[in-house]
Amino acid sequence: MEFGLATESFPIEYRKPMGVCAPAPQEIDLVNIIQQLHQHLDPRTVFACFGKIMGQHLPLYGVRLDYKDYHFHWGSQKGYAIEQHLTIADSQFTVNYNLKAPLVPSQTQKLNQLQSLVLQPLFNAIQYREMSLQAMYDALTQLGNRHYYQESLKKEIARAQRHNSDLSLIALDLDNFKQLNDDHGHPLGDKALIEFARMLNSTIRDTDQAFRIGGDEFTLLIQANAEDATILCQRVLDAVATHQYLDNYQVRTSMGISQWRANDSEQTFYQRADNALYLAKAAGGQCYRIHSGLSG
Repeated sequence: MEFGLATESFPIEYRKPMGVCAPAPQEIDLVNIIQQLHQHLDPRTVFACFGKIMGQHLPLYGVRLDYKDYHFHWGSQKGYAIEQHLTIADSQFTVNYNLKAPLVPSQTQKLNQLQSLVLQPLFNAIQYREMSLQAMYDALTQLGNRHYYQESLKKEIARAQRHNSDLSLIALDLDNFKQLNDDHGHPLGDKALIEFARMLNSTIRDTDQAFRIGGDEFTLLIQANAEDATILCQRVLDAVATHQYLDNYQVRTSMGISQWRANDSEQTFYQRADNALYLAKAAGGQCYRIHSGLSG
């Protein structure tokens, strides 16, 4: 593994404590350190482990690391600062150390030795996290995908049963989406799906979940009864009608609602919502229906 390294140092209110002796240097057990770092798959846990290890061998107040949209930190930001720019697998990392005292050459060597050990397990943990997210989220719309929907549905049903609380499922799709693709092409159809997904995310509550389960098919899991779910459906209809891009291409949606029943399976729960969606389509679209027969 090759690392590129550039270092900049500057003081931050550095004051050497009076009457405090530097701790005796500890032997570095490389095997133990590597084992500690590689036993975790959560990036923040890996970095916290790294900070703790660095603090055992160096006069360290804290350390920060920035990579892409990730910002890790351990300890406090005070003392003498060192900033380093590192490269692994063509990826750039910036590491900031806050020290109790400037490093002597032997400590600088130790720092370089230790930090070379953390980047690979941290990089691996970040890649694992990103691959896990890719497995759960739809690449086009960034909503949860079909697999994530199925897993979330199981958890929400278990929660509703455990707490005897309400749960509703909304099945929805875009009206005349095939015609939109035929008339304007698939790139515009993809753009419509992206804008529709963004609209859903901005309309639902924090406790609600939105998924794209295929094509122009979406689902919403709502912690509410069916009557309350109709309020959300109406908000979605209003949001679509006033969305500049969607309205410009006459993108509309139909929705079907089902409320969880004690004798429901995951399949029957969804099927009742899908049947209600079919009724909304049969009524001309751009509306919602509840499986119980109540309409909006």
